Amino acid sequence: MNFAAQIFYANYIGDGSPKRVEFSDNEEYDPFWQSKEERLSPKKITTSAQDGHCEKKCPVSNGAVGRRPTLICPERLKDFGAEEYLNGDVKFSESKVAKAPEIQLMCPVKPSKKCGSVCTSTINLPAEYLRFEEISMAAFKIQPGVQKTPCTYSRLSKQYGMEIFMKKEHLNYTGSVKERGVLHLLTSLKPDQQRKGVIVATDCNFSLAVAYHAAELRIPVFVIMPANSSQSRLRMYREYGAMVISYGSTAHDSQHHAHHLANENGYLCLEEDDSAVYLAGLGTVGMEIYEQVPKLDAVIIPAGGQCGLLAGAAAAIKHLNPNISVIGVEPEEFPLLLQSLKTDSPIKDLYGNPNRKLYRDLVAHSMGTNSFQLAKKLVNKVVTVREEDALVAMLRFQEYERSMVDMEGAMGLAAIIAGLLPELKGKRVTIVVSSANMELDLVRHCVDRALFLDDRVSRFTVHIGEWPGELAKLLDMLAREDIRLLDICNRRYSDKADLFKTQVECVVETRDKTQNCQLRRTLSERYPTLCWMDR
Repeated sequence: MNFAAQIFYANYIGDGSPKRVEFSDNEEYDPFWQSKEERLSPKKITTSAQDGHCEKKCPVSNGAVGRRPTLICPERLKDFGAEEYLNGDVKFSESKVAKAPEIQLMCPVKPSKKCGSVCTSTINLPAEYLRFEEISMAAFKIQPGVQKTPCTYSRLSKQYGMEIFMKKEHLNYTGSVKERGVLHLLTSLKPDQQRKGVIVATDCNFSLAVAYHAAELRIPVFVIMPANSSQSRLRMYREYGAMVISYGSTAHDSQHHAHHLANENGYLCLEEDDSAVYLAGLGTVGMEIYEQVPKLDAVIIPAGGQCGLLAGAAAAIKHLNPNISVIGVEPEEFPLLLQSLKTDSPIKDLYGNPNRKLYRDLVAHSMGTNSFQLAKKLVNKVVTVREEDALVAMLRFQEYERSMVDMEGAMGLAAIIAGLLPELKGKRVTIVVSSANMELDLVRHCVDRALFLDDRVSRFTVHIGEWPGELAKLLDMLAREDIRLLDICNRRYSDKADLFKTQVECVVETRDKTQNCQLRRTLSERYPTLCWMDR
């Protein structure tokens, strides 16, 4: 029995009693604890226990293509002021207000010796911390609904002098790692609450994951959004199977209305938090990283919002091998975790004015108490990165990884590009690419800006004579240097131009920084009035 199998064998299912799991030979199932030899073997995988059994009755599915019908009874549209969708009288019944179930963190268990373990944990977590047994149990529960994402060697390794592996969580169905925590949270709800349904009122990766997995589990799901929300995002929620209701003009209005509907009708209003159930689902990333990358030295994880991903993954990694360094990365414009560590208490509302459309989930929440305690004890280092470095990291992902990620997904690589982690030179490092949800118009602006920051696109002005042939000489010089001209503007009437002179503004594209430096030297020798525009 290998190491991961022992982890599963030590867990409990359902009512707390040990269970036996059997799978037939013809089922398409690839459990996360199997080794390569066990996956290739035709033998049946069976673990024995005292009583009970649980069988997998359907193959692993990652969702159906196309729009899914909304799981809402017509009678319930009355609750949301949607009578116009009905073709008859509205029927409704009384319902009691049901509060959200309180999720308590479990007490720690005594460490036990396991044969064949690669490493045993030396950290005894107090009662308010997350247990590794909860994470391993979550990995088993979410396995049929969340795919095991690849962790591949990156071509950027030679460029930055370290072995870089990319844990590509952005390849999940909704494009975010939040699926892990959300699926574990939804499957942990009581059956009565699953029948009533859930509500979300924030446009973020968490809400996208709730909309998709709730529909997959046949749980009615409602999305309350402001009237000015992006139509492409609303269409995505509908395609996942959620009922989308536009209300109010701000996010505060929609959130207030969602809480009102939940209290009036007994539905559960879900918001991203740092409960043990949610953190355990996110912590499964750490288990997969430890299994996929042997002899690992460090893991770089985005530390945004509630820091749930950083806290959960750190709990799993530090249990499996305390010698692995866990590094958190957050934006310089919103250093919530770093300031919380300095004050030794979780900050609930950090003053700042970051670009919320660009950063999204990284600045959408306050620091959770449980996540802060986990990060304080288990995270080795926290760094902040500039917006410019994050944009260049997004460009590197497009060029070398053939992927377009958002700001949160680029945080880890941005820390390496900025040179904030020199101690990782020559070591094996895994970067968690957490998400890739960005609107197309924002993608275009980010790429254009990143090209300027990377000295691939430059803009300059020169003063040339008004007589014929002067502009042709400038263009001929650019052609000899193999420079691509993107835009040109000739301004005769300028307060900075001398008599019988005209100002020419050019936007050019170069192959790399070397060609850019060569162009600057050539132009400065020919045109003393050369002026390069700031980035």
